[in-house]
Amino acid sequence: MTDVSNLMLNAPPGAPNAAPTGNGLVPASRNGISLQALQKSPVEVSWARHQDEVRQAQRLRFQVFATEMGARLTTPIAGHDIDLFDDYCEHLLVRDALTRQVIGTYRVLTPAQARRVGGTYSDTEFDLTRLRTLRPRMVELGRSCVHADHRHGGVIMALWSALADFMVRNELDTMIGCASIPMVHNGIPSGDAAASIWHQVRKTHLAPIDFHVLPRLPLPVDLLDGHAVVEPPALIKGYLRLGARVLGAPAWDPDFNTADLPMLMRLADLHPRYRRHFLGR
Repeated sequence: MTDVSNLMLNAPPGAPNAAPTGNGLVPASRNGISLQALQKSPVEVSWARHQDEVRQAQRLRFQVFATEMGARLTTPIAGHDIDLFDDYCEHLLVRDALTRQVIGTYRVLTPAQARRVGGTYSDTEFDLTRLRTLRPRMVELGRSCVHADHRHGGVIMALWSALADFMVRNELDTMIGCASIPMVHNGIPSGDAAASIWHQVRKTHLAPIDFHVLPRLPLPVDLLDGHAVVEPPALIKGYLRLGARVLGAPAWDPDFNTADLPMLMRLADLHPRYRRHFLGR
């Protein structure tokens, strides 16, 4: 397995915000993006260049997924969320500019790295056969989380702005990922909330059948109460506002105890309002 540090150190010296270039990616041009207008305290966005920066993201992920949400994680380093895909991913970080603490993160698996590792994380949860024509320009987004003290629009907008820049610079056009719904959401237990959200979004945001995928461990939505009045988690609502589509019924992830919706976002489908904001066109 490729060591993270080997990927990260290919960024040229003196370019702290460069995207790792070990797989031919185009580096970003700025050392962090100041987004003071987006939240109360300024934040900075950068791509991890060294393993210690990746470790900071993994500690935040553990704090959110395991400590806060109760996920059962098998990890080689205590207090860190680590899996086999991490060494192949680019890691996007949002820091509080005053404390330097990592307060938000995404990991991004590029087409070249997906080929090296043998697939995407989403492939482990879904049969993605129908997406094969998209793979050459498709990235997978995953492990997104924001520190509990910073869950407002500024951090996620900062992450999305950097992701849009990354996609354009590297001539990529499609993003996929698993959007999670906790088994207990808004006080509704046992997967009923997830089943209800699935029944809502399949009516309004289902992708064309050409892109439908099948869960490997399906959530038994037909055996659950899918009539609850419940809003999707904020991140899913945000994706749908951007123009994302749901690719099929949710899978059950027993380790994280979540229902995972397969989602696809193509830059061509980006809502005009957000296209202007993120892409400037």
